[in-house]
Amino acid sequence: MVFIAAKRCHTQYTRPLATIRKMKIKYNLLALVVFLISCQLKSQDRIAINIPSVKTEAEYIWRIIQDTKFFEEHNYQVNLPEGELIQQLRQKSKTANLNNADFKKLEVFVRDSIYNKAEYQKGHDKIKNEVELINRMINQISDSNFNWSFKEFKTYQVNLTLYGPGGSYNPEEGSILIYTTPKGQFKNYNNPINTIIHEVVHIGVEESIISKYNVPHSLKERIVDTFVSLNFGQYLPEYRIQDMGDKRIDKYIEKVSDLNNLDKAVEQILKEK
Repeated sequence: MVFIAAKRCHTQYTRPLATIRKMKIKYNLLALVVFLISCQLKSQDRIAINIPSVKTEAEYIWRIIQDTKFFEEHNYQVNLPEGELIQQLRQKSKTANLNNADFKKLEVFVRDSIYNKAEYQKGHDKIKNEVELINRMINQISDSNFNWSFKEFKTYQVNLTLYGPGGSYNPEEGSILIYTTPKGQFKNYNNPINTIIHEVVHIGVEESIISKYNVPHSLKERIVDTFVSLNFGQYLPEYRIQDMGDKRIDKYIEKVSDLNNLDKAVEQILKEK
Protein backbone atom coordinates (compact mmCIF):
# COMPACT_ATOMS: atom_id res chain seq x y z
CA MET A 1 0.00 0.00 0.00
CA VAL A 2 2.83 2.33 0.74
CA PHE A 3 4.35 1.55 -2.62
CA ILE A 4 1.06 2.21 -4.49
CA ALA A 5 0.52 5.51 -2.69
CA ALA A 6 4.00 6.61 -3.58
CA LYS A 7 3.44 5.62 -7.18
CA ARG A 8 0.22 7.61 -7.33
CA CYS A 9 1.96 10.61 -5.84
CA HIS A 10 4.71 10.29 -8.42
CA THR A 11 2.19 10.06 -11.26
CA GLN A 12 0.22 13.08 -10.02
CA TYR A 13 3.03 15.60 -9.57
CA THR A 14 5.76 14.67 -12.01
CA ARG A 15 5.54 16.16 -15.49
CA PRO A 16 6.63 14.15 -18.52
CA LEU A 17 10.18 14.92 -19.65
CA ALA A 18 8.95 16.18 -23.04
CA THR A 19 6.65 18.69 -21.31
CA ILE A 20 9.48 19.98 -19.14
CA ARG A 21 11.66 20.46 -22.20
CA LYS A 22 8.92 22.41 -23.96
CA MET A 23 8.45 24.63 -20.93
CA LYS A 24 12.18 25.33 -20.77
CA ILE A 25 12.23 26.20 -24.46
CA LYS A 26 9.28 28.59 -24.02
CA TYR A 27 10.91 30.19 -20.99
CA ASN A 28 14.21 30.61 -22.79
CA LEU A 29 12.49 32.12 -25.81
CA LEU A 30 10.58 34.56 -23.60
CA ALA A 31 13.79 35.54 -21.81
CA LEU A 32 15.50 36.03 -25.18
CA VAL A 33 12.69 38.27 -26.44
CA VAL A 34 12.82 40.39 -23.28
CA PHE A 35 16.62 40.64 -23.60
CA LEU A 36 16.44 41.65 -27.26
CA ILE A 37 13.78 44.28 -26.58
CA SER A 38 15.94 45.66 -23.76
CA CYS A 39 19.00 45.76 -26.02
CA GLN A 40 17.05 47.44 -28.80
CA LEU A 41 15.75 50.08 -26.40
CA LYS A 42 19.27 50.78 -25.13
CA SER A 43 20.83 50.90 -28.58
CA GLN A 44 18.35 53.35 -30.08
CA ASP A 45 18.46 57.11 -29.62
CA ARG A 46 16.29 58.18 -26.71
CA ILE A 47 15.66 61.67 -28.11
CA ALA A 48 14.47 63.13 -31.41
CA ILE A 49 15.50 66.75 -32.13
CA ASN A 50 12.92 68.92 -33.90
CA ILE A 51 13.08 72.35 -35.53
CA PRO A 52 9.68 74.06 -35.14
CA SER A 53 7.36 75.20 -37.90
CA VAL A 54 6.02 78.76 -38.00
CA LYS A 55 2.75 77.63 -36.42
CA THR A 56 4.47 75.64 -33.66
CA GLU A 57 6.75 78.54 -32.72
CA ALA A 58 3.84 81.00 -32.74
CA GLU A 59 1.83 78.72 -30.47
CA TYR A 60 4.72 78.49 -28.03
CA ILE A 61 5.24 82.26 -27.94
CA TRP A 62 1.50 82.57 -27.29
CA ARG A 63 1.72 80.21 -24.29
CA ILE A 64 4.65 82.19 -22.89
CA ILE A 65 2.64 85.39 -23.16
CA GLN A 66 -0.36 83.72 -21.49
CA ASP A 67 1.89 82.75 -18.55
CA THR A 68 3.39 86.23 -18.11
CA LYS A 69 2.25 86.54 -14.49
CA PHE A 70 3.66 83.13 -13.54
CA PHE A 71 7.07 83.91 -14.99
CA GLU A 72 7.20 87.28 -13.25
CA GLU A 73 6.10 85.85 -9.90
CA HIS A 74 8.88 83.21 -10.01
CA ASN A 75 11.54 85.61 -11.37
CA TYR A 76 12.10 83.73 -14.62
CA GLN A 77 14.02 85.56 -17.33
CA VAL A 78 11.99 84.98 -20.49
CA ASN A 79 13.11 85.69 -24.05
CA LEU A 80 10.43 86.98 -26.42
CA PRO A 81 10.51 88.63 -29.87
CA GLU A 82 10.90 92.38 -29.80
CA GLY A 83 8.11 94.64 -30.99
CA GLU A 84 5.15 96.72 -29.91
CA LEU A 85 2.70 93.86 -30.52
CA ILE A 86 4.48 91.61 -28.00
CA GLN A 87 4.38 94.31 -25.33
CA GLN A 88 0.67 94.88 -25.94
CA LEU A 89 -0.10 91.18 -25.66
CA ARG A 90 1.86 90.84 -22.43
CA GLN A 91 -0.10 93.67 -20.87
CA LYS A 92 -3.38 92.09 -21.97
CA SER A 93 -2.24 88.79 -20.47
CA LYS A 94 -1.78 90.37 -17.05
CA THR A 95 -5.41 91.47 -17.07
CA ALA A 96 -6.70 88.22 -18.64
CA ASN A 97 -7.92 90.00 -21.79
CA LEU A 98 -6.25 87.93 -24.52
CA ASN A 99 -8.49 86.59 -27.28
CA ASN A 100 -8.35 84.57 -30.52
CA ALA A 101 -7.87 87.69 -32.62
CA ASP A 102 -4.70 88.44 -30.64
CA PHE A 103 -3.31 85.01 -31.48
CA LYS A 104 -4.00 85.52 -35.19
CA LYS A 105 -2.06 88.80 -35.07
CA LEU A 106 0.82 87.04 -33.35
CA GLU A 107 0.88 84.22 -35.89
CA VAL A 108 1.09 86.68 -38.79
CA PHE A 109 3.84 88.60 -36.99
CA VAL A 110 5.90 85.43 -36.47
CA ARG A 111 5.44 84.27 -40.07
CA ASP A 112 6.16 87.61 -41.74
CA SER A 113 8.68 89.24 -39.44
CA ILE A 114 10.76 86.85 -37.35
CA TYR A 115 10.74 83.18 -38.40
CA ASN A 116 13.83 81.80 -40.14
CA LYS A 117 14.34 78.01 -40.08
CA ALA A 118 18.11 78.31 -40.57
CA GLU A 119 18.45 80.06 -37.20
CA TYR A 120 17.77 76.77 -35.39
CA GLN A 121 20.35 74.63 -37.17
CA LYS A 122 23.39 75.31 -35.00
CA GLY A 123 21.45 74.52 -31.85
CA HIS A 124 20.14 71.34 -33.46
CA ASP A 125 23.64 70.18 -34.37
CA LYS A 126 25.04 70.92 -30.92
CA ILE A 127 22.42 68.70 -29.27
CA LYS A 128 22.97 66.00 -31.88
CA ASN A 129 26.62 65.81 -30.85
CA GLU A 130 25.54 64.91 -27.30
CA VAL A 131 23.00 62.19 -28.13
CA GLU A 132 25.25 59.31 -27.07
CA LEU A 133 25.68 60.69 -23.55
CA ILE A 134 21.98 61.54 -23.28
CA ASN A 135 21.17 57.93 -24.23
CA ARG A 136 23.52 56.65 -21.53
CA MET A 137 21.97 58.80 -18.80
CA ILE A 138 18.36 57.96 -19.69
CA ASN A 139 19.22 54.26 -19.88
CA GLN A 140 20.82 54.54 -16.45
CA ILE A 141 17.48 55.79 -15.12
CA SER A 142 15.77 52.85 -16.85
CA ASP A 143 17.99 50.44 -14.91
CA SER A 144 17.18 52.02 -11.52
CA ASN A 145 15.10 50.24 -8.88
CA PHE A 146 12.84 52.95 -7.53
CA ASN A 147 10.01 52.02 -5.17
CA TRP A 148 7.86 54.52 -7.06
CA SER A 149 7.10 54.87 -10.76
CA PHE A 150 9.44 57.02 -12.87
CA LYS A 151 7.50 57.75 -16.07
CA GLU A 152 9.59 57.01 -19.13
CA PHE A 153 9.15 57.42 -22.87
CA LYS A 154 10.78 55.30 -25.54
CA THR A 155 11.78 58.49 -27.35
CA TYR A 156 11.66 62.02 -25.94
CA GLN A 157 10.83 64.79 -28.41
CA VAL A 158 13.30 67.66 -27.97
CA ASN A 159 11.76 70.71 -29.62
CA LEU A 160 13.88 73.79 -30.27
CA THR A 161 12.70 77.34 -29.77
CA LEU A 162 14.31 80.77 -29.91
CA TYR A 163 12.09 81.98 -27.05
CA GLY A 164 11.02 81.22 -23.50
CA PRO A 165 12.70 80.70 -20.10
CA GLY A 166 15.26 78.10 -21.18
CA GLY A 167 13.46 74.79 -20.91
CA SER A 168 10.04 73.30 -20.27
CA TYR A 169 8.37 69.91 -20.52
CA ASN A 170 5.11 68.13 -21.29
CA PRO A 171 4.73 65.03 -19.08
CA GLU A 172 1.83 63.67 -21.12
CA GLU A 173 3.67 63.70 -24.45
CA GLY A 174 7.24 63.18 -23.26
CA SER A 175 8.28 66.37 -25.04
CA ILE A 176 10.85 68.98 -24.05
CA LEU A 177 11.19 72.57 -25.24
CA ILE A 178 14.69 73.99 -25.13
CA TYR A 179 15.80 77.52 -25.87
CA THR A 180 18.65 78.13 -28.31
CA THR A 181 20.00 81.05 -30.32
CA PRO A 182 20.95 81.45 -33.99
CA LYS A 183 24.59 81.03 -32.85
CA GLY A 184 23.83 77.69 -31.23
CA GLN A 185 23.99 78.96 -27.66
CA PHE A 186 21.77 77.79 -24.81
CA LYS A 187 20.40 79.45 -21.72
CA ASN A 188 22.04 78.77 -18.34
CA TYR A 189 24.56 76.25 -19.73
CA ASN A 190 27.03 75.97 -22.59
CA ASN A 191 26.07 72.32 -22.97
CA PRO A 192 22.34 71.74 -23.66
CA ILE A 193 22.48 68.25 -22.16
CA ASN A 194 22.16 69.82 -18.68
CA THR A 195 18.76 71.27 -19.49
CA ILE A 196 17.55 68.23 -21.42
CA ILE A 197 18.22 65.71 -18.63
CA HIS A 198 16.70 68.17 -16.13
CA GLU A 199 13.46 68.15 -18.12
CA VAL A 200 13.56 64.35 -18.59
CA VAL A 201 13.59 64.02 -14.80
CA HIS A 202 10.72 66.51 -14.49
CA ILE A 203 8.67 64.28 -16.80
CA GLY A 204 9.62 61.19 -14.82
CA VAL A 205 8.55 62.47 -11.39
CA GLU A 206 5.54 64.56 -12.42
CA GLU A 207 2.79 61.96 -12.06
CA SER A 208 3.93 59.71 -9.21
CA ILE A 209 5.58 62.38 -7.04
CA ILE A 210 4.70 65.98 -7.94
CA SER A 211 1.02 65.61 -8.81
CA LYS A 212 0.32 62.81 -6.35
CA TYR A 213 1.58 64.78 -3.35
CA ASN A 214 0.74 68.27 -4.69
CA VAL A 215 4.38 69.32 -4.38
CA PRO A 216 4.96 73.12 -4.48
CA HIS A 217 7.12 74.60 -7.22
CA SER A 218 10.24 75.35 -5.16
CA LEU A 219 10.35 71.82 -3.71
CA LYS A 220 9.75 70.33 -7.15
CA GLU A 221 12.78 72.11 -8.57
CA ARG A 222 14.97 71.03 -5.65
CA ILE A 223 13.89 67.40 -6.10
CA VAL A 224 14.78 67.46 -9.80
CA ASP A 225 18.10 69.23 -9.23
CA THR A 226 19.05 66.78 -6.50
CA PHE A 227 18.13 63.80 -8.69
CA VAL A 228 20.25 65.05 -11.59
CA SER A 229 23.20 66.09 -9.44
CA LEU A 230 23.42 62.77 -7.57
CA ASN A 231 22.97 60.56 -10.62
CA PHE A 232 24.88 62.48 -13.26
CA GLY A 233 27.30 64.82 -11.54
CA GLN A 234 30.24 62.92 -13.03
CA TYR A 235 28.93 63.57 -16.55
CA LEU A 236 27.72 67.14 -16.00
CA PRO A 237 30.37 69.25 -14.25
CA GLU A 238 28.47 72.40 -15.28
CA TYR A 239 25.21 71.39 -13.62
CA ARG A 240 24.08 73.70 -10.82
CA ILE A 241 21.43 73.28 -8.14
CA GLN A 242 19.18 76.35 -8.26
CA ASP A 243 19.10 78.69 -5.25
CA MET A 244 15.31 78.96 -5.51
CA GLY A 245 14.76 75.34 -4.42
CA ASP A 246 13.24 74.17 -1.13
CA LYS A 247 16.20 72.72 0.80
CA ARG A 248 14.14 70.52 3.13
CA ILE A 249 14.70 67.60 0.74
CA ASP A 250 18.47 67.69 1.28
CA LYS A 251 18.55 65.78 4.58
CA TYR A 252 16.43 62.97 3.13
CA ILE A 253 18.19 62.55 -0.23
CA GLU A 254 21.96 62.52 0.32
CA LYS A 255 23.02 59.64 -1.94
CA VAL A 256 21.74 57.89 -5.06
CA SER A 257 20.17 54.98 -3.19
CA ASP A 258 18.01 57.44 -1.18
CA LEU A 259 16.14 58.20 -4.40
CA ASN A 260 14.63 54.71 -4.27
CA ASN A 261 12.35 56.02 -1.51
CA LEU A 262 11.82 59.54 -2.83
CA ASP A 263 8.06 59.19 -2.42
CA LYS A 264 8.41 58.52 1.32
CA ALA A 265 10.79 61.46 1.73
CA VAL A 266 8.38 63.85 0.03
CA GLU A 267 5.49 62.52 2.08
CA GLN A 268 7.45 63.18 5.27
CA ILE A 269 8.50 66.70 4.21
CA LEU A 270 4.94 67.73 3.43
CA LYS A 271 3.86 66.63 6.89
CA GLU A 272 6.31 69.09 8.43
CA LYS A 273 5.13 72.54 9.37
